[in-house]
Amino acid sequence: MHSRGWRNHSSVTEFILLGFSRNPRTNWILFFLFLVLYLFTVLGNGLIVTLIRIDARLHTPMYFFLSVLSLLDLSYATTTVPQMLAILVSKNKTISYTGCVIQMYIFLTLGITETWIFAAMAYDRYVAICYPLHYGVKMSQTLCIMLVASSALCGLICALVYTVFAMNLPYCGPNEINHFFCEIPAVLKLACADTSLNDQVDFILGFILLLIPLSLILASYIRIFIAILKIRSTQGRMKAFSTCASHITVVTMFCIPCMIMYMRPGSEASPEDDKKLALFYNVISAFLNPIIYSLRNKDVKRAFLKLIGRGEDTQ
Repeated sequence: MHSRGWRNHSSVTEFILLGFSRNPRTNWILFFLFLVLYLFTVLGNGLIVTLIRIDARLHTPMYFFLSVLSLLDLSYATTTVPQMLAILVSKNKTISYTGCVIQMYIFLTLGITETWIFAAMAYDRYVAICYPLHYGVKMSQTLCIMLVASSALCGLICALVYTVFAMNLPYCGPNEINHFFCEIPAVLKLACADTSLNDQVDFILGFILLLIPLSLILASYIRIFIAILKIRSTQGRMKAFSTCASHITVVTMFCIPCMIMYMRPGSEASPEDDKKLALFYNVISAFLNPIIYSLRNKDVKRAFLKLIGRGEDTQ
């Protein structure tokens, strides 16, 4: 069925996002908490992109992928958090049918792209540690751009499949989504039809889009750890491991909750658990990523000190 048929099968013209609580006081507390998290997310990820852009020493494949990751996190959070903040304090908690479809598609596109960027980052670390003398040749600018472009293309196409399968179902009421944004598992619960096919599609796509990148990441790190164990000096071993520890932490925080959310049958999902999971990979992960990468990274710290005028002479 074509996408123009979506509205013909649906009597719902808008959805109501229930958010977290019906208690106004609780909602105001959550509003200020998430506002602070969002502002720091924008500041942290924006700062990393800026530092990598202006500091010539950060013009390497590793930092190129990190800047792409920061842009994705920034966009990812912006797709959902402003809407979430609005429904927390506003009496109008509605989102149009079209707005819901657009939010769902953009969110999925960015999320799927991010999983493949994680795989590209793992491959970059694998080449850097296992083939240091050939790093500049193997990780060429052309290859880096191709890896990012193919990740984005996969995101655009697979998100379209997810969205078409979800919105081709009839939605005839009720129209209350027990979530803080239009995420597929929450929206599917409102469908006036059997969603078992959607569960199968979600599982297959989840396998392709989560388990395959994770397998590539795991394979890269097995090779990396074998190479690290062969390094004779303890200092060299620790330096090599520290460059990978940040990436492993970030991948775990993002991918594990996504797997739980998208690869289980909809009947097993609890709305409250789903909200917590979505908060983790949507808000918390995007907030923590700049902290995790910058705290463990001397190059980023040096670039920041240089930016604020305190590190001109730092070697």
